[in-house]
Amino acid sequence: MNSVLSKIDEDLDQSLARLTDFLKIPSISTDPAYADRCLEAAQWLVTDLKSLGATAAIRETPKHPMVVGTIGEGDRHLLFYGHYDVQPVDPLELWTTDPFSPVIEDGRIRARGAADDKGQLMTFVEACRAWIAVHGSLPCKITFFFEGEEESGSPSLVPYLREHGEELKADLALICDTGMFDPDTPAIITSLRGLLGEEVILTAANKDLHSGMFGGPAANPIRVLTRIIASLHDDTGRVTVPGFYDGVAETPADIMAQWEALGFDASGFLGDVGLSIPAGEQGRSALEMIWARPTCEANGITGGYTGDGFKTVLPSKASAKISFRLVHQQDPLKIRESFRQMVRDALPADVSGEFKDHGASPASTMPTDDPAFEAARLALSDEWPRPAAFVGAGGSIPVAGYFKDILGMNSMLIGFGQDNDQIHSPDEKYDVRSFHKGTRSWARILEALSA
Repeated sequence: MNSVLSKIDEDLDQSLARLTDFLKIPSISTDPAYADRCLEAAQWLVTDLKSLGATAAIRETPKHPMVVGTIGEGDRHLLFYGHYDVQPVDPLELWTTDPFSPVIEDGRIRARGAADDKGQLMTFVEACRAWIAVHGSLPCKITFFFEGEEESGSPSLVPYLREHGEELKADLALICDTGMFDPDTPAIITSLRGLLGEEVILTAANKDLHSGMFGGPAANPIRVLTRIIASLHDDTGRVTVPGFYDGVAETPADIMAQWEALGFDASGFLGDVGLSIPAGEQGRSALEMIWARPTCEANGITGGYTGDGFKTVLPSKASAKISFRLVHQQDPLKIRESFRQMVRDALPADVSGEFKDHGASPASTMPTDDPAFEAARLALSDEWPRPAAFVGAGGSIPVAGYFKDILGMNSMLIGFGQDNDQIHSPDEKYDVRSFHKGTRSWARILEALSA
């Protein structure tokens, strides 16, 4: 292991040079004008993987290609996932330098894709390169799986997994599109919240009405809608949708102890956005609410006149968009139907409701009792100043769920991004320290998982 780590240290400049070449390719997947550049990025990866001795090829999809490569042998088989596509760069005038002319200064790599996800992806590739340079081979079998549509919704991913799942199945998937808890504390994400999106549209009269003539006797859909939204939580912050907490488990004591040891500053977290007092479920810490508890939030309300000035109108329609973040074994489809029935039951005479769905995906929970997770956590802890922790994620990373549902494979989510990397924003960056120690971390993890 020490020889591999020394090789990584010695070759850091060459590794950064390879990353810089990769970052120069404007592989923007959302803009059809960059389709050829996405293909160029995929071809670059194939060439780089072949330089390791891997069998690698482009796999066509209806849009941007996948890259699949395989190398190594042994009892342990790992699948490594990353994506080579990047976000658009607008507004260009807010960039300090050209987003596709990478700059390394003050310990930072600045370019579009530096942190999301080219720099992260290359930490793993460079770790494999060092292993092979020192030992002539890897300690296990590895399949590389790189996507080119993650930033545009991954439309080809599920069909590809269903059609080519057999060649991708492994003992464990490794996903690098995540970050650190703080600059000195690495993290392994072991739970991802699911997401349910609902739109409610209430209709009363067949047209907008004059509030002086009809206010009082006529049903007002805004009043009905806001009463329903207010009823979605009780006075303690719990969600009142019937059956909502079915499948919600308490966080294990050992995981809660790890979280408490992280020293999360809830007041600072809220203070940064101009708030001071945690809302949500009473008796739950802010970190627990973000990582391990389900939520229901109104994300938008419309109805009546909202332009400049004032209009005394009784609207015909009112609508709201509601999202639910889900955890553990909650069933998004059952919650959808329960929520809709709750709305229907609350509608008075002369008010009708319709619904539009905006996606439904369950939560993903990783088996931390699998010895591989603790082995990886200890390996990470050996590299960084503070011990690694199993953490949750407030958002969703759908690919982890797809690997579980389609390939029957658990995922280990490890990345080295920082909160200030400005992903999707101008002047996106990735710390050289993250890249260097991230590469060293993956080398340690490969040894630990192979053992």
